[in-house]
Amino acid sequence: MSSEYTPLLTKVRVAQPRPRYPHAVLRRFCTVALASVLIWFFIAVAASMTFLDDDPHDDPSDGWSWPGCGKRKVDYDQLQRILLDTPTSKHAEEWSRYYTSGPHIAGKNYSQALWTKNKWEEFGIKADIVSYDVYLNYPVDHRLALLEKKKHDDDTSAWKVSYEASLTEDVIEDDPTSSLPDRIPTFHGYSASGNVTGSVVYVNYGTYQDFADLVKANVTLKDKVAIARYGGIFRGLKVKRAQELGMVGVVLYTDPGDDGDVTEEKGEKVYPDGPARQPSSVQRGSTQFLSFAPGDPTTPGYPSKPDAPRQPVDTAIPSIPSIPISYKDALPILKALNGHGPKADDFNQYWTRNMGLGYKGVHYNIGPTPDHVVVNLYNKQDYVTTPLWNVIGVINGTIPDEVIIVGNHRDAWIAGGAGDPNSGSAVMNEMIRSFGEALRQGWKPLRTIVFGSWDGEEYGLIGSTEWVEEYLPWLNHANVAYINIDAGVRGTELRTAAAPLLDHIIHAATAAVPSPNQTIPGQTVHDLWDKRIKTMGSGSDFTAFQDFAGVPSIDIGFNSGPGAAVYHYHSNYDSFHWMEKYGDPGFVYHRTMAQVLGLITAQLADLPIISFRAADYARALDRYVKQVEDKLDAALAPPSASTIEASSLIDDDTYFELRGSTRNTSTATLSSASASSASAETFKTTLRRLHHAVDKLAVPAAQLDKRADELAEELKRDIPWWKWPAKLRLGWQVRKVNTKYKFMERAFLFEEGLDGRPWFKHVVFAPGLWTGYAGAVFPGLVESIDDEDWVNAERWVDIIESRLKNAARRL
Repeated sequence: MSSEYTPLLTKVRVAQPRPRYPHAVLRRFCTVALASVLIWFFIAVAASMTFLDDDPHDDPSDGWSWPGCGKRKVDYDQLQRILLDTPTSKHAEEWSRYYTSGPHIAGKNYSQALWTKNKWEEFGIKADIVSYDVYLNYPVDHRLALLEKKKHDDDTSAWKVSYEASLTEDVIEDDPTSSLPDRIPTFHGYSASGNVTGSVVYVNYGTYQDFADLVKANVTLKDKVAIARYGGIFRGLKVKRAQELGMVGVVLYTDPGDDGDVTEEKGEKVYPDGPARQPSSVQRGSTQFLSFAPGDPTTPGYPSKPDAPRQPVDTAIPSIPSIPISYKDALPILKALNGHGPKADDFNQYWTRNMGLGYKGVHYNIGPTPDHVVVNLYNKQDYVTTPLWNVIGVINGTIPDEVIIVGNHRDAWIAGGAGDPNSGSAVMNEMIRSFGEALRQGWKPLRTIVFGSWDGEEYGLIGSTEWVEEYLPWLNHANVAYINIDAGVRGTELRTAAAPLLDHIIHAATAAVPSPNQTIPGQTVHDLWDKRIKTMGSGSDFTAFQDFAGVPSIDIGFNSGPGAAVYHYHSNYDSFHWMEKYGDPGFVYHRTMAQVLGLITAQLADLPIISFRAADYARALDRYVKQVEDKLDAALAPPSASTIEASSLIDDDTYFELRGSTRNTSTATLSSASASSASAETFKTTLRRLHHAVDKLAVPAAQLDKRADELAEELKRDIPWWKWPAKLRLGWQVRKVNTKYKFMERAFLFEEGLDGRPWFKHVVFAPGLWTGYAGAVFPGLVESIDDEDWVNAERWVDIIESRLKNAARRL
């Protein structure tokens, strides 16, 4: 500093230091604390006003409004009316016609994704396309030939082709889809390439127990080619078990015996002239080991982004080739088995279920065919890592951390897919168009609604799984429920599956929608529904939400019932023409499904209190424990002859649950009876702990539902604006109840996952280990009983009990 400024500095007067008072720090703290309290107070008031109307009598059906907006422009009753009135059969038919007009296999349908995005935006819904780079296969070439070794006069012999399978579906003049030049060949997703030759063995449905019966009967399986009928369990598990037992290839066909009375044998004409199965129809599909982990097999548990590390696929997809064939192509192979090995009815009643013995000359011998009668199976696939595209639409709500998601997959194995999945796509478009109309009239939802048009579902639920894996932290924080529609319409009988929290929502929505099939005027969908809600298994896009993220889910649609036209699953004949003529003439059930789906979504997204019932879950859990006890009792007691004979009368779900068990339910009791039975009896006593834990959960669950009902009544009261403390309290209590409901399902997640399949985190629900489609309850216990591993069973009691207590604490 220069010296010329020094005199000035010396003239500056400096004040004496202020004395510090003892309470200064406390005063500062109180000032900051008071300011914080006031800030949070005003935030809370605003939040409470989200639920409350200054004058409920202005809108008696509603009782609440948006902050600063007065009465809502579109109240809940008006929203319901829009969702019932807007969908039309004409629009649903238009969307169906578009989606089924050409091939849209996974990873090759960008134009359709873009069309869907643009259409949603036309409806007023903001939408984006989200892509993932996933591992897929596409067909290159295939062959299936029946070969016989013929002796010549000079005692030499040579192989001759006695039958060459066409491996194609017939072109039908009445069905334009069947003749498209770019129609997709018959093949299996994730099937292995290979060229194998071997004798043939008929393996029934290819369930775990079917193979166990063959092993017990000393039927040679090693180096043989299996021929199995479709049905019951996921096709990839048929291939997996054959592979584990040393077989070299698998051929899958659809047997008309599984079509009930709607068969050519029983006098029905075949498609397109009648409702019976077209003999050349082929069911394509994935052979991924779906019950072990869905999604991209190279990125288990994390999203398939371009820079994602890739894992080996050996444990996720087959290493032996497989192909699907028609019944027409299967007949010569099945006939070649006549007279070789035991017959199906030499085993047990499980082998003659739905079997038309002698139909078209087939005797259903097991084989193997003699060494001079073999099949050559050739399969060539092109495996690539390629983009697929999800379309994600959003209607932003007022509460940012409560989100409802509705989804349907868009990809199909064939050009059509009028039932699976594009009846669901058409239905969802109509539902979204209805919400768009509500937005146009001034409606805004309380909770954010997200719509997902998933790609890659057919290969292994890929699009939805990768999306859930990417957004898992946000879903954990915000996702209230997931609503899934897959094959939304392929008949007239409503079928549903749901987490118990959501059961009553299905009842409420279906009771508000008129049925297209009224035998008495005024009948609703609910009136004509069998009221059966299945447990959640797998096979569609709800799997990642329910079993991995712990989001309570619904899967819903109209299915074909007994006596209805045969649905050509994953075949070229799942076409617009089939839907128009047999599946849903007039597209009236498409409209009905759009109404049901809209009301379910609205009830979850637009009522102040989340429409869950915790007590329903507690009651269901008690039933699930009883199911485990029944399974254990069955293991402790040998099956009687009458029980085995009755197997032909049980429903398909129970049948395939039995046949998917790793414990031989047809002949076996517990092995090493004394030690094992004693351990099983001890375990049976331990199961009582789960009943006690469920009882303890039932108390806060019932209290939560009661509190929710009380708050719903309070929301209808007239609370003047100047009673802001009461408004604040009520808004806070609603928020508290909703948070408990939102996180209840997450309480049942176990981070380590199930034994041998850690991707599945839910201790209550999972697909059956060897069924894939059907849901298993308390899978850790069920699989331990099947394996007679009582130490592990006790471990799972501890895990499940801890999750039940966790849920009780959260409530």
